[in-house]
Parts: sequence; structure tokens; C-alpha cells
Amino acid sequence: MTNASIPSRAARLCRSALGAVFGLALAGAVAFQPVEAIAQAAQDAAAVRAVPQAAGAGPALWVIRDADSTLYLFGTVHVLRPTTAWGSPKVDAAFASADQIWFEISNPDDQAAIVPLVQQHGVSPDRPLSSLLTEAEMAELNAAAASAGLPAAQLNVFRPWFAGLTLSVAPLVKAGYDPQSGVELVLKRRAEAAGKPISGFETIDKQIGILAGMSEADQLAFLRSVLDAWEDATVELDRMVDTWASGDLEAFEAVSVEEMRTESPAVYEALLVKRNADWAGQIATILEGSGTAFIAVGAAHLAGDDSVQAMLQARGVEAARVE
Repeated sequence: MTNASIPSRAARLCRSALGAVFGLALAGAVAFQPVEAIAQAAQDAAAVRAVPQAAGAGPALWVIRDADSTLYLFGTVHVLRPTTAWGSPKVDAAFASADQIWFEISNPDDQAAIVPLVQQHGVSPDRPLSSLLTEAEMAELNAAAASAGLPAAQLNVFRPWFAGLTLSVAPLVKAGYDPQSGVELVLKRRAEAAGKPISGFETIDKQIGILAGMSEADQLAFLRSVLDAWEDATVELDRMVDTWASGDLEAFEAVSVEEMRTESPAVYEALLVKRNADWAGQIATILEGSGTAFIAVGAAHLAGDDSVQAMLQARGVEAARVE
């Protein structure tokens, strides 16, 4: 094996930090603009849009069936370029057949609910980052903020989790990634246009609390991993999206889930493991009913040893990949 084939420490950290883009539905909505501009996003929502069709099989899709229920599991990316080709006939057919739609949260575009929660849990003027980071780390923070077009003074009063999330997403938006093109918002508009009921496994405040509830030490570790690798964010996300859009589950798992588990175990536990266990229980309850449900959650939740499917299997519920 050559040195070139071994991922650099920066690349591994970057992929780990980008886990939020695959694991947290609010990642784009919360972090893609400074706090006082978040409400503007509501005005940018587009009408139902056509999705470019994937060249091959497209992103992975699973199905669970019993005597009177069919549940589809679809892994998503919360921010995408508008030109990303992820559409596929099998996903369209599964979505069209569903009489109920489930997301991580039912209202990821509810800016009026997001803003006060970010102000409450994401800002701490009495404990600025300059009091928590070294001088060298603050220089990195300021450089990253300048590159992303963000005011460094504003970032200084963010709590570490929110600064890390903002610096994870901001370079992506600058490079053409857009929360409005994320899979959930596209599917949500389709569901609304078709009159399909929409439900969520979590609430907005619970999602924000996932990162905000981590210890300060774990929040700082997350922020430092972002600072160590922010320059590689767009390139690494492009690679991760490519593996997702092509349905290459093994490659996607290797570059996203496994590296998050190795490099940021606290984030991995908070973002994936605990929530997957909770969702598996909720999905088992849905299966006890009847009808067809289309369930769309971050792709990282459907990959790896701690995936939703693995936790369902432990409950005796089998999910089969749709070919």
C-alpha cells in the first residue's frame, strides 16, 4: 500500500466533521448563514423541482414488509448541489406508493422555530470561544471564518458546537451546496403537493439539543476537528456524495460512518447510535400498523454496524435492499 492510498489525518477529520451533514437534518438550516440571517432562508424555498436522474442505480433503498405493511427506508443528504443526480425510478415508485411520509423532523424548514432555539442554545457571549481556544486555534478560526465570508467576531460568541457546525457547512454553501436542494426539502414539497401526511421521529428542539447537549470538552473536540480540516470540506463532501448517489454503500460507510466513529466517538454516539436505537423502536411501532410508509433519514443512519437496519434486525425485523 502506498502512502497516497492512506487517507490523511486532515481528510479523516474532515469526513468525521461532515458527519453532521449526513446525520442531522437541521445541519444546513441551522448553520448555512449567520444567526440574524437564518430567517431569510424561508424566502428561498423553491417549488417542487425535478431531480436529475442518477446514471446508475442511484442511492440505496430498503424495504420492510409484513402481512399488511410496507416500509421503505431511504438515506438522504441534507445539503446538495442542485445539479446532483440522485433520482431513480425505484425511489420515485416507492415514494408514490406511500400513504405516509416520515422524516427525522417534520418541519426542517421552519425558520421561525429554529432561530430562537439557536439563540438560546448556540450563543454564549459570557463564554466566548477566545476564552476556550488557544491563540493559534483562534487564528485558525478567524481564517476559516474569513474564507467562508463569515464575521469572526460573530463566531466568537457562538458555543463550540454551533461554531463547528457553521464552519462545516459554510464552505459547502459557498461551493454551491444548498439546503434547499437537500433531499428532505425536495421530498417534503412533493409530499405536500400530493397531499401525503408528513411525520417526524424527532422535534427541532431535540435535534438542536443533540449537539448542544454534549459536554463542552466534546463540543471543543468537534470544533477543533473542523478547524483542522475545513479547507478540505468541499472536496471530501463531493467524494461522500458520490458514493451515496451511486449506491456504493460499502464505500460510503468507509468514508463517513467508520471515520466518524474512529475520529469523533462522542459525536458518533450522539448523532447516530442513540438516535438509531430510538428510531428503530418507532419504526417497529409503525410496522405494527398497516399501509405503506416512506421513511427518509440521513444516509449515515442507514450504514454501518449501528445502523437503523442493524437495530431493527436485533428486534427481529428484516430490511431488504431494493435492487
